Amino acid sequence: MITFGTPKHHWNYFLAIEKDLENLSRYIEFASENLGTFSIELTHILLSASSEVDVIMKQLCSLISPTQATNNINEYKNIIQMHIPTFINEEIYIDRFGLSYKPWDNWRGAHNPDWWRSYNKVKHQRNSYFNEANLQNTINAVGALHLTVVYYYKYAFSNEAGHQIDFRETTRQLQPEASIMRINADYYYHHLIL
Repeated sequence: MITFGTPKHHWNYFLAIEKDLENLSRYIEFASENLGTFSIELTHILLSASSEVDVIMKQLCSLISPTQATNNINEYKNIIQMHIPTFINEEIYIDRFGLSYKPWDNWRGAHNPDWWRSYNKVKHQRNSYFNEANLQNTINAVGALHLTVVYYYKYAFSNEAGHQIDFRETTRQLQPEASIMRINADYYYHHLIL
């Protein structure tokens, strides 16, 4: 007999996108000199990651503020700034390439993230903005997705349990772990060096 637990579809989708990014690193070195590199594969990853950010961010905002409207990125920003302001300052680490960055950093000011603006340009006006499907925007979009998915599951698991679940318990339940990306080391029971 085969039995199944509750699938974590959003985590599994993130892992698939992250694996695509990891595979790409065999062909494009993740280095400052290559941040402007653009391609069809980078377009595919940027569009997939950013679209999933939109899906998960809407669900996260609905969990933390069920009565507020959640129809677009500006409404997401307002809800996140009000209810989880630390989210904006979260950092992503890709130790293998010596990278660290804050994909939601622009939300500290008046603008949406650069990668989000580029995603919309590439999605709606690819003829003019194909070059914005570059390595920098793609890495930022996948990192933003990582953070959004982890936060979503933290709140979803807390709702299911009927009490607050911490990040360590959240990441323990999100298996297998991300292959190249990490968030704050304190959010894990152990931290693997990649």
